[in-house]
Amino acid sequence: MPEFMKAWVVDRPGPVNGGPLVQVDKAIPEPGPGQVRLRVRVCGVCRTDLHLAEGDLAPRHQRVTPGHEVVGVVDRIGSGSTRWKEGDRIGVPWLAHTCGHCRFCLSGRENLCVDPRFTGWDLDGGYAEYAVVDEGYAYSLPEGFGDQEVAPLLCAGIIGYRALLRANLPDGGRLGIYGFGGSAHITAQVALAHGARVHVMTRSTEAQALALELGAASAGDADAQPPEPLDSAILFAPVGSLVLPALAALDRGGTLAIAGIHLSDVPALNYQEHLFEERTLQSVTANTRNDGEAFLAEAARIGVRVSATPYPMDRADAALRDLAADRVNGAAVLVA
Repeated sequence: MPEFMKAWVVDRPGPVNGGPLVQVDKAIPEPGPGQVRLRVRVCGVCRTDLHLAEGDLAPRHQRVTPGHEVVGVVDRIGSGSTRWKEGDRIGVPWLAHTCGHCRFCLSGRENLCVDPRFTGWDLDGGYAEYAVVDEGYAYSLPEGFGDQEVAPLLCAGIIGYRALLRANLPDGGRLGIYGFGGSAHITAQVALAHGARVHVMTRSTEAQALALELGAASAGDADAQPPEPLDSAILFAPVGSLVLPALAALDRGGTLAIAGIHLSDVPALNYQEHLFEERTLQSVTANTRNDGEAFLAEAARIGVRVSATPYPMDRADAALRDLAADRVNGAAVLVA
């Protein structure tokens, strides 16, 4: 077996058209105690990877390998690891480690852990031939999904699911979705399966068409007013100026959840117009492993349809450029 693998790294964070991501030869990682290594088959391309490459999120270590929607096959097992066996297909998500003893971990809120680590930010991720994961943070994957379909579920799907929970959508309620990429098109299907009326606001005409095809009641421009007041809304686009129209679109007692890890500055709020009458603004921080397990079971139950655009692994830089320019309809995935 060769000692080195091809891997992408964030070399110098900056505008994606300036080439912040470069492909290098990197030592193949060895799994430590309680870890497994997998041969990567597919890695989803998340907007968080774009924020990392462009410097909106500062890399936690030099030349980190991005990618946290990793699907692969276990090929080596570290000492003391018993959960998986060689040949298992598993998924590696964003959440890579939590301390297990802070008050948030002890109260079932490990997404708020005070000392977490994340795949593709703190630890090398899946834009590579091999990746390593702590055995307790990997997922068993539903058999009904192929590699390219299941990869976006590991972050886009899970985070969208948590955002939907945070949005407090009532049964049969009216949900607004702002931005319609990899996460939103999955979340919309979960909401629709529970009887919601979904209204999509996005600047991409292709995404608007996909939303209507999936069953949305309406699809309009990113800052458009939906045709009816909303009980809940989720902002997926990392555009702070959209917070105001999203809040204004809420009915009394409505909730807006912001799904992304990065958001541009939010303009000044007008209390009467945007927050009065018990409207609520919530953020979403990572997810718990229970969220992930619950979502993957739900996705299998309702038969979520994933719109995936494949790219060869050696074109990860092109995938990020296309994502930045809204040229990806649904989710982009890198195929080894």
